[in-house]
Amino acid sequence: EADNEQEHQSYELKRNGEKDAERYMKKLVDERRQSLEQRNATARAQRNFLDEEEARALQHEQESIALKLAGERDADEYRKKLAEERRQSFAQRNLYARGQRDKQYEEERQAWKAEHESYELKWAGDKDAEAYKQQLEKERRESLAFRNKESFQHAKVMDELRAIEREREAESFMLKWD
Repeated sequence: EADNEQEHQSYELKRNGEKDAERYMKKLVDERRQSLEQRNATARAQRNFLDEEEARALQHEQESIALKLAGERDADEYRKKLAEERRQSFAQRNLYARGQRDKQYEEERQAWKAEHESYELKWAGDKDAEAYKQQLEKERRESLAFRNKESFQHAKVMDELRAIEREREAESFMLKWD
């Protein structure tokens, strides 16, 4: 039952991790979408501005180029930041998954070890039971041999006593007739 609960907890942790990953991925998609919308809006505004200021393009060209370069730098920095966040998230998920695998491996190893110890105890118990049976059988054989020996000696003594009694009766009978 504890294994089932641990397995359930492990499943719940995995499920929660997957949900967190899904939420995180949705957040990244939303942020990217918002970023694209923002950049699109900025680009539209810049195009409109350039259309309106085309007449004064020479005068403002330097300023436009500077703004464009700054926007590109910001976009590159943002993309780099997102890539780094993705790498860190992946590393954390890998670390978590490795921990879960290690934990599962350790639980399986402990279960195998406990099962092995259980078998060893069972085998030792079977061996002890067999030795006990053999000891009881040996004692029974020895007891039977002793009782047979006693019975044989008793029968021998009884035969001798009967023979002595017959001799006495015969002597007594002979003495009666004398």
